[in-house]
Amino acid sequence: MFNSSPRLGPVGRGLHALKRWLYRGDRPGRLAKAMNWVSAVQFSAGLLSPRQAVTLELPGRRSGRTIAFPLVVADLDGERYLVSMLGVYANWVRNLRAAGGQAVLRQRGARTAIRLVEVPAGQRAPILRRYLALAPGARPHIPVDRRAPLSAFERIAADYPVFRIVDSASPLPSTLD
Repeated sequence: MFNSSPRLGPVGRGLHALKRWLYRGDRPGRLAKAMNWVSAVQFSAGLLSPRQAVTLELPGRRSGRTIAFPLVVADLDGERYLVSMLGVYANWVRNLRAAGGQAVLRQRGARTAIRLVEVPAGQRAPILRRYLALAPGARPHIPVDRRAPLSAFERIAADYPVFRIVDSASPLPSTLD
């Protein structure tokens, strides 16, 4: 059962239901794709967007053309992370893996070449909890309440990829263990 907290009022439950409908089968429908495009443009320019909002640009794994995704950066212990609220089969995750982790982050008009390094599932729980605290739009997609203990996040961590943002010029870490 997805995040349907009893603390939510009727409006909150309705918004959660709407988000789930927009992403039926954990894939964005036409309306969600259009809304994501608008958010990507908005986040890139820094127009009325939260501080953690970014646009991730990647080459499409089949087309090769640049595809932009609006995301929220989760910060924890001095590191920055991107999380896939739709899980392992999200297009941006598959495109990122095909691109060898190379990407561009756009935020407030600036473009930065980055590399994203996948975090092992055993280390994701605190990052996922921080992500849900920062990204209310992700809450309907992740089946744990944002206030749940870390053990609840540990149970679902393998299903939600997390990537550490690394400067593109930095050497690859030998391990994240």
